Amino acid sequence: MDKPPWEGMGGYTGIDSATLPMIDAQTPTFMGVPLAQDATALNGTDVAIIGAPYVAGAAGKYAGVDKSEWVLAPQRVRQQSARYPTGYIQELDIDIFEQLRVVDMGDADISPEVNLNPTAENILKAQSAVEALVNLALDAGAVPVVIGQNSPCGSYAIAKPIAERSKGKVGMISTDTHWDSRPLDYLTNDERIAGSGNWKSKTYSAHPNFSVPNLVEIGERGMLERAEIVRGYRDRGAHFYPMWKVRGELGMDGLCRELKHAYDGTDDVYVHFDMDVLGGAGPAPGDILGELAEPMGMSDYEVIRLAHEIGLRGLTGMSFICIPPGSMVIYRTIVYIIAFLIAGIALGRQK
Repeated sequence: MDKPPWEGMGGYTGIDSATLPMIDAQTPTFMGVPLAQDATALNGTDVAIIGAPYVAGAAGKYAGVDKSEWVLAPQRVRQQSARYPTGYIQELDIDIFEQLRVVDMGDADISPEVNLNPTAENILKAQSAVEALVNLALDAGAVPVVIGQNSPCGSYAIAKPIAERSKGKVGMISTDTHWDSRPLDYLTNDERIAGSGNWKSKTYSAHPNFSVPNLVEIGERGMLERAEIVRGYRDRGAHFYPMWKVRGELGMDGLCRELKHAYDGTDDVYVHFDMDVLGGAGPAPGDILGELAEPMGMSDYEVIRLAHEIGLRGLTGMSFICIPPGSMVIYRTIVYIIAFLIAGIALGRQK
């Protein structure tokens, strides 16, 4: 991928790289939307794309896959988004860019050092850089959509500003393979850090207006979690939809109806898609996730449909982590998720 057009697109879409708005020499804006990096440029924005290139872990690999592959997710998603010349979604007969103003704010100013030397202080600096862009988007009245890879930069850094600004309760819709609710960050053992294994428990302990009875948790499965963690959330009123229930009892229509619990009595809703939820059921081989791959994951259609249904109902902000590295189709799946989410927002506002 040394120069545009990028891998998998030559000879198909006729990309004219000279006309693409670029964040840097190798990174176009998401689907060619305008680059907006200050408050004035954000005026009138409905949705703002933000990159958060951060990967947890002290060694050269994360979950068995080289960190250099994980950290490129914001760039790779944007490169693959250039494949699509317009915002027209044929399934829905809507052009999202005719309905809403979407911009790309570029990447948060995360020093590469944090991925090499993930001390608590370096992680907090990276988190603050993401928070700054999220707050700028929220100031403009836009929905921030953060393409990240790990916590806190792709989760807590979005949840925290939403909680701090909300005037009431905050609901959460989360897809994941893991509950991410250990009592402490395993990397730093620092109680300030909302890391990959504890960001959700940190969110609920640090921000009381995040309401557990308004948590809609989707996708966990199998034998990974301790009973006290899962039962603890259930006992506090969380709504848990493991894949066994989604595939057996509910189906997608039933699951989408259950989204109502995130909105019941809340002023804001935070949406978090941990893409290891795809597991072995996504559009690429399951082991692309390394140690994170688990059987019985969500399919690409299920995740895209869920995003669209969330868009119809509305949201305050959204983030991605654990985007499986190295697959063009997976990166395109993220593009679809965001596009169908935006379509849902547009259609929901027409009602």
